[in-house]
Amino acid sequence: MQNLPEVKTNLLSGLTVALAMVPEAIAFALIAQVSPLTGLYAAILVCFITSVFGGRPGMVSGATGALAVVMVSLVVQHGPEYLFLTVILMGLLQIIFALFKLGKFIRMVPYPVMLGFVNGLAVVIFLAQFNHFKILNSEGLSVWMSGAPLYAMAGLIFLTVAIIYLFPKLTKMIPSTLAAIIFTTGIVYFFSIDTRTVGDLGSIAGGIPEFNFPISAFDS
Repeated sequence: MQNLPEVKTNLLSGLTVALAMVPEAIAFALIAQVSPLTGLYAAILVCFITSVFGGRPGMVSGATGALAVVMVSLVVQHGPEYLFLTVILMGLLQIIFALFKLGKFIRMVPYPVMLGFVNGLAVVIFLAQFNHFKILNSEGLSVWMSGAPLYAMAGLIFLTVAIIYLFPKLTKMIPSTLAAIIFTTGIVYFFSIDTRTVGDLGSIAGGIPEFNFPISAFDS
C-alpha cells in the first residue's frame, strides 16, 4: 500500500497525456502533411518504446512541433517515404551518440540558445492553432469563423484556460489539464454545442499498423 500514491499519480498522468496527445498528434500530423492516423501510430509507438526502454524517470516523448515544422518541406518535395527514412536515420544517429557518450556535449550549448529554441517552438505551435479558426464556406474556400461558431470556440478556449489555472487552487487531487478536458468535453456533449472536434480534423479509423520498410529512390 505504500506505492498507492505513486500508482495514482502515474495513472492520472498517463490518462492526461493520453487524452491530450490524441489531438496533438493529429494536429502535428496535419502540419507535417501526413495522415492523422500516421501521427497516432507514431505517437503510440514512440511512447511505448520510451516507456519500456527509457532509462530516466519522467522522460518525455511524443509528438513535437519542432520536427513537424521541418517535415513539411520534406514531405511536400519528396513524399512520406523519405520522411520515414529520415526518422530511421535520426534514430541511428541517436544510438551512435549514445554509444560514444556524446550527449555530455549538450552542456556546451549556451542557455540563451536553448531558451530561444523553446520560445520559437512555442510561437510556431501558437500560430498553428489559428488554422482551427478557419472553416470552409459554401464555395469550398477557407475563411475565418464568424458569429456563433467563433463565439462558441472562443468561449470554450477561455473556459479551458480558466480551469487549467484556477482548478489547482481548489484541489490538486487530479491534474488541472485532465479536469479541463473532462469538464469542457462534458459541456460540449451534454449541451450539444456545435463546435469543431478532433474527429473533424481527419479520419482516425484504422486497425493495427502493418510493418513496411520505406522504399525510395536515391540520387547517385
